[in-house]
Amino acid sequence: MTKQAWIIALGALMLATEAFAAAELKGWLEWVHEVEMRVLENGVVDEVLVSAGQHVVKGDLLLRMDQREAQARLLEAKARVARARVEVEKAGRDLVRSQELFDRGLIAIEELKDAELQQLAAAAEEEAAKAAEATAQVALEHTELRAPFDGIVVSRKVWNGAVIYKTIQQEPLIVIAPDDQMLARALVTAGTLRRFKPGQPARIKIDGAVRDGRVYSLGVQAVRVELEGAVYYLDIIFERRPNELLRPSETVQIVLP
Repeated sequence: MTKQAWIIALGALMLATEAFAAAELKGWLEWVHEVEMRVLENGVVDEVLVSAGQHVVKGDLLLRMDQREAQARLLEAKARVARARVEVEKAGRDLVRSQELFDRGLIAIEELKDAELQQLAAAAEEEAAKAAEATAQVALEHTELRAPFDGIVVSRKVWNGAVIYKTIQQEPLIVIAPDDQMLARALVTAGTLRRFKPGQPARIKIDGAVRDGRVYSLGVQAVRVELEGAVYYLDIIFERRPNELLRPSETVQIVLP
């Protein structure tokens, strides 16, 4: 082989190596997103029903505060609605009676107007009572944390008997993440990042098994700046298989076209 041919072959090999390196990236797994959950009312934790690593279904009860005070307020609000409804019925009957008396000329127009005003006031009081009942119902619901979607409990930082103040919850009580999909994340340079667009197909190798995915997001802010330049996140999203146990930070290979 001549020297020129050897140089050409070496250059081709280097280009092929560079292309391969650019096409297959070492990465790691991450949740697509996490939801930090806190209670919206002061109180004492009555029961925590989940632990880290537990799978939950949308609507599952995760945590319950002591509900006695909230339940009492709701009962009081319901009683107020019942009283207001009785007053509305009474005011309605009084108005009908006043109208009959006025039509017969037995009472003045002022008395009829008073009956009308009393009926309107009773109706307004009923609406206010219903609003108070709705507020009490919401306050009772705020004593519980329920799963907003199917997923996995990432962390639990609360225990039975803990005293919670809604204004000073520095850490979330429970963190959950959807686990039907996961991200494969890699660090790449700006030049590499420009080659891809969201939705572009990609593949992920997990323990030797290859599965399909797509480009989910391209980093906007640099993670850090190295001697070679700034590096950014490149995220690939893929479907988790049923009964498959995958955890964040597991290493994977990302294969890009």
